[in-house]
This record gives sequence, structure tokens and C-alpha cells, in this order.
Amino acid sequence: MILNYTDIDIYQGEHLVLGKVNFCVEEGEMVYLTGPVGSGKSSLLKSIYGEVPVEGASAEVLSFDMTHLKTKNQPTLRRQMGIVFQDFQLLPDRTVNRNLDFVLRSTGWKRQEDRTKRIDEALEMVKLADKKDKYIFELSGGEQQRICIARAILNNPKVILADEPTGNLDAENGELILALLDEIRRQNHTAVILSTHNMQWPEYFPGTVYRCENASLILNS
Repeated sequence: MILNYTDIDIYQGEHLVLGKVNFCVEEGEMVYLTGPVGSGKSSLLKSIYGEVPVEGASAEVLSFDMTHLKTKNQPTLRRQMGIVFQDFQLLPDRTVNRNLDFVLRSTGWKRQEDRTKRIDEALEMVKLADKKDKYIFELSGGEQQRICIARAILNNPKVILADEPTGNLDAENGELILALLDEIRRQNHTAVILSTHNMQWPEYFPGTVYRCENASLILNS
């Protein structure tokens, strides 16, 4: 089990975003979070990596008790995750290689040759090996999101959290991103938890679908 929430409340400040959440994710599972803007999808994702606190009966993510997560333990938790943002959050004044190398150095990879090998592997997986020395601003939106996925898989995560990863992309590039995430899930047995407004994705790439509405998380039957 990657994640298990039982009767959990998620707050943003004093505001209850989602209440009595029951949510579990298995290794290698594809999970979709759907619902309107402001319904709690992003807050739920943020609670998984410890940015938003949770309260309630029990909440376990990768063996961490999220109801009592200490700040000093957040980096250890997050190193087991890959996070893909809608707005990319890449460093535009650096090359692809330097963006990815920054992540590896920040997470304890000491040897240059090891970092180079892992960057090459990740770029090969997202089919952008030829863009290694390009600056971020030289890439299309679809290519930038694929670089975000390369960044997310650098440390061989057990789960990838993707917050509207296709929200800024056209339909063709959006489908490429979903296909890539699904391929990584199948090859590496990595769980993928993805928020989206596009209800075509579960039809194309089947998974478990939850809906956020009225401060509740509802499993689609």
C-alpha cells in the first residue's frame, strides 16, 4: 500500500477543504482526481507530500504517519515521490541538463558520472535525449512537461503526483503526457495520482476515479 487515509480532514488555514476522506492507493495503480476548480484536488495532492496538514483517524503515506509528520522528515518522504506541476516550475535560465542535475545534487547524488547516467536514462524514457543541452525557453510546452516528468522520475519514485499535467497543453500533447505517465506506471510499478478536468483520460488510460465535490471525496462506481 502506497497510501491509506481513513476519515481524514484536510484544511487550508481554518477552511475545511475535504472532510472524512477515505482514500487508498496501491503500488502501480493509476488514480484520477476529478471535480471542479476549488473542490480540493490540489489540496489533497499537497497533503500527500506534507505541504497541507491532515487531521483525523489515520493517514499513512509511504510508511509515514502524516497526522504527525515532522518538518525534518519531509525531505525523506518527498525523495520517494515525483511531482509534476501544471505550470512546469522549471528554471528557464538553465539547460535541461542543468535543471535535472540540480535536482540530483539536491537529493544527495555526489558523483558526476552517476548523475550524468541517470539524467540520460530519464531523458531517454521521455524521448527527449536530443534536448539535453537546450535551454528551457527553447522547448515547446509539451516538451517542457515531458522534462517535468523526467525530473519527477530521477529518483525512481514509488508514486508520481501530477496536478493538472495536461491543463496547459493541446489535446495531442496532453495525450502524449498521459501515455508517458501510463508507460512509466506499467514499467516501474509506480503509482500515479493525477488531478484532471478531462474525463477522456480514464477512458483512454483506465484507472480508479475519485471525484471531489461538496467537501467530500467520492469513489466513482
